[in-house]
Amino acid sequence: MGIEVVVEGLTKSFGTQKIWQDVSLTLPAGEVSVMLGPSGTGKTVFLKSLIGLLKPERGRVLIDGVDMVNSSERDIYETRKKFGLMFQDGALFGSMSLFDNIAFPLREHTRKKESEIRRIVMERIDVVGLLGAEGKLPGEISGGMRKRAGLARALVLDPQIILCDEPDSGLDPVRTAYLSQLLIDLNAQIDATMLIVTHNLDIAATVPDNMGMLFRRELVTFGPREVLLTSEEPVVAQFLSGRREGPIGMSEEKDAATLAAEAAGARGAGADGPREIIPQLEPSPGLPPRRAVARRRERVLGMLDGLPPAARTAIEHTYAALPTAGDTSGAHAAPGGPAAPSAHTAPTAPGTPTTPTPPTTPLPEPTSRSGT
Repeated sequence: MGIEVVVEGLTKSFGTQKIWQDVSLTLPAGEVSVMLGPSGTGKTVFLKSLIGLLKPERGRVLIDGVDMVNSSERDIYETRKKFGLMFQDGALFGSMSLFDNIAFPLREHTRKKESEIRRIVMERIDVVGLLGAEGKLPGEISGGMRKRAGLARALVLDPQIILCDEPDSGLDPVRTAYLSQLLIDLNAQIDATMLIVTHNLDIAATVPDNMGMLFRRELVTFGPREVLLTSEEPVVAQFLSGRREGPIGMSEEKDAATLAAEAAGARGAGADGPREIIPQLEPSPGLPPRRAVARRRERVLGMLDGLPPAARTAIEHTYAALPTAGDTSGAHAAPGGPAAPSAHTAPTAPGTPTTPTPPTTPLPEPTSRSGT
């Protein structure tokens, strides 16, 4: 299972420019989280701070008792092996084949024999759908293939925490849908803690268990997906709806006069009330249910009394349409028949487009890492 990541009062600046301040949140163990925010709000900086590649001025990042900000370099280096990081551009070595790029962490951090390295690398290549391309150089393949190779490399050390920096960047909608399904399938198989930075609203609405948003150098909010999708917070509602009206402008934020004019015209962000709770992606057929779903819903039920009435009604309506806990009858359709909602998926409204399901090769059982 993944590891809980606790962030307390994190503050990061570059010179006199403050990127964000006093960021505090907890990434629940084994759950998928997404960090949203307009361009330039420091989302990638936040990822690099979690893994210890950048050093914030204040605060702590606690992982299994190790503070990734203030502990010794040796402790940070050892804890970093629990992470898998999928960089925005793949960050592959241009002079190495895909196989050697993916094998690099194993050769760098373990004492495994080449035969064992080859087995692990080929298994991960198969999982991300790159069999047959392992001998190619990064410059000889598409951007989407490079991203999948970057994900395969992030998986070879059996990480307990996976960080993905804009995995959809540069991908067409179909490949983005396949990648979204792949991330859900990975979580179902290995129960890893995952944090995804993205601007893609489809990923934000359908993939994560938890959502957060950075804006104006602060963490606006972080919590379960149902709470964020029904939020009346103006900046959250504007971002998730993708409209111009609201606090976010072409530069990061709008001036007071523009916001006042929008409010006077009754077109302010959040005027339409809570958003619809879009169904979350399920694991592909044949994979186990995601344990993260039950953990998240228990938290949401404990928060209901403190939510606005409209949000509480939307969440209660969504949950009421789901089978009761432990009821698995009809969770999977017979061949040729319609699929009934499973215990961890809300029913899809008529006309809602579905996400294509890619062929999935289950991950093998994690192997021990000798020499680490």
